[in-house]
Amino acid sequence: MTLLDFIYYFVLPVLSVSIFLIFIRFIKGPKMVDRVIALDLIITTGIGFISAYSILFNQPALLDVALILGLIAFLGTVAFTYYIQQRNK
Repeated sequence: MTLLDFIYYFVLPVLSVSIFLIFIRFIKGPKMVDRVIALDLIITTGIGFISAYSILFNQPALLDVALILGLIAFLGTVAFTYYIQQRNK
């Protein structure tokens, strides 16, 4: 089994199922914190999915998209923590 077969048969389906399960948590999250963490995890898992897809189909331009998504997720998390701090004052 090569790396490409491993990505095709194992990594992409596992990431797809995990995105689906995290999305359920995003919808059912009882608190806003749970939903923000679920959204951050969806983006992180999406970065992994995009990276695996990029390796599988030999398209390195998609790695730039993954990098930008990572930056957006980081800024979203920082903004949320700032919001929580301001709300608790």
